[in-house]
Amino acid sequence: MPRSRRSSRRPYGTGHVPLDLDRATGGRRAESGPDGEWVVQRVAGSDREYRCPGCDQTVAVGTAHVVAWRTDTWRGDGVDERRHWHTACWQARTRRGPTRR
Repeated sequence: MPRSRRSSRRPYGTGHVPLDLDRATGGRRAESGPDGEWVVQRVAGSDREYRCPGCDQTVAVGTAHVVAWRTDTWRGDGVDERRHWHTACWQARTRRGPTRR
């Protein structure tokens, strides 16, 4: 016959834990600026090099960076045109223009 006492392992009396939106969305968020509407995703690092369009330097292997693509383009959702930016270059994109497209 099962016990009538509840297990102490299950946290029935604990408070509500708020949802971590950054974790639930994979770090993906929407941003709007004077240069358009963007989807921005933070990347912890990757196993290959990319060329940053903000400074025209390489984003080294394993370096945390930002992947961004436009959502207000006439060609669709813009995922095919996503670019890998240094985080600082992405934040400064409105103060200086891209060196390449």
